[in-house]
Amino acid sequence: MSARYVVMGVSGCGKSLIGEMFARAAGLAFIDGDALHPKANVDKMASGRPLDDDDRAPWLDKVGERLTIPGTVIACSALKRVYRDRIRAAAGHPVTVLYLRGKRETLWERVNSRPGHFMPPALLDSQLATLEEPEADEDSLVADIELTPDAIVEIFLGSRRA
Repeated sequence: MSARYVVMGVSGCGKSLIGEMFARAAGLAFIDGDALHPKANVDKMASGRPLDDDDRAPWLDKVGERLTIPGTVIACSALKRVYRDRIRAAAGHPVTVLYLRGKRETLWERVNSRPGHFMPPALLDSQLATLEEPEADEDSLVADIELTPDAIVEIFLGSRRA
């Protein structure tokens, strides 16, 4: 299996849940991109400060390096086109982006109901301002987070069969 996927979106969109469910259903390996952040990034976000491009660069490279392994799904915010391009370059292979799109209100409710996550709800607006949705020339699929997790996974699985 040569497929490589990034499940992307802002905090609270369900990247980890959907990524894990999709990987399990497709028989692929799952990695939570949050686990690849250096401690300095986690500490910075936990203190309420957004990451800048210099903070993200080594993390994005690490995500891409993990995608050199065929049959991998990684949950990663990948908010900007340049970030996704950097991941693809580090992977050295085509990477399909599975984008979880949601309304601010829904996202806000979700991030406020997550106990113990290092990403404070106050950074949601920063992420939404940074977000660049995948463009037509990117290998990407979009699902609305208002759908059930099972329905979202089925959309993504259906595209693999097509």
